[in-house]
Amino acid sequence: MWRAVAVIFVSAFVGAAGAQAQGSCSKADFEAVVDEAAAALRDLNAKHKPEFQERLRQLKTRRDWDHDTFLREAAPFVQDDRIAEFDQQSTDFLARISSLGAEGAAASMPDCKLLVEVQANMTGLVEAQKAKWSYMFEKLGRELGP
Repeated sequence: MWRAVAVIFVSAFVGAAGAQAQGSCSKADFEAVVDEAAAALRDLNAKHKPEFQERLRQLKTRRDWDHDTFLREAAPFVQDDRIAEFDQQSTDFLARISSLGAEGAAASMPDCKLLVEVQANMTGLVEAQKAKWSYMFEKLGRELGP
């Protein structure tokens, strides 16, 4: 999904490749922002997903749940109102990034002010995902105990 965001965003600026607004930014600058955020999101998922799944397995074992019970009882650890809020925040950041990309594509020359906005939105997206993982780990940790 994050790679698709990068492709959409970068392609929005391809039409302006080679052009520089006030000589201060380039297509590569935009690509770098997206690549860094995409890498951070991949790293977050690679780091947290296996550990989170292991903790869910520990809970399953500790509570002696069969597979169907596990699916039903574990759902609140990955789906609740707060997690939905984090997901909505991420969706909002992605929409703003897409909008900024469309705005940049419509311009005859890239607007380097957009780079700052894109960077802020990509940072916000990463932070929303970090907060989501933190929340899910805290919630599961309370169930598992010390």
